[in-house]
Amino acid sequence: MKFGKITLFVLAAFALVFSFILFLGSFSQTGTSIPVWFSIILAGIGFIMIFFATRAEPPAETGQNVTVNIDLPGQVGMDTIKCKSCGGVLSEKDIKLVAGAPVVTCPFCGTTYQLSEEPKW
Repeated sequence: MKFGKITLFVLAAFALVFSFILFLGSFSQTGTSIPVWFSIILAGIGFIMIFFATRAEPPAETGQNVTVNIDLPGQVGMDTIKCKSCGGVLSEKDIKLVAGAPVVTCPFCGTTYQLSEEPKW
C-alpha cells in the first residue's frame, strides 16, 4: 500500500475512536457538556477518509504478449524435422520457445525434447 493510503486509514481510525469517545462523553452528568454534533462531524470525517483511501486505482496491466521473430541470414534450406522417438514428421507449430530455448513436442507420441543446433564445420 502507498504511504498516503496508510496515513488516511490511521487518521480515520483515530477520528472514529475519538468520535465514539466524545459521543459517550456528551451524555455525562459531570456538568461539562460536549456537543453531540461535534462527535458526529468527527465520525463523518473518519468515514470520508476511509472512502478516499479505498478508492479504486487504475487497473495495472495484467500481462504482456511477447512475439519472437527470428531473422535468418541469407538462404536457409529447411529440412524436415522428425521425432527422435517415433519418427513422425514435426511441423513448425510443434516447436515452442520455453525459457529461451526451442522445445519440440511430438503430436504423435507426446515426447518433448529441446532442439539443438549442431555446428556446420
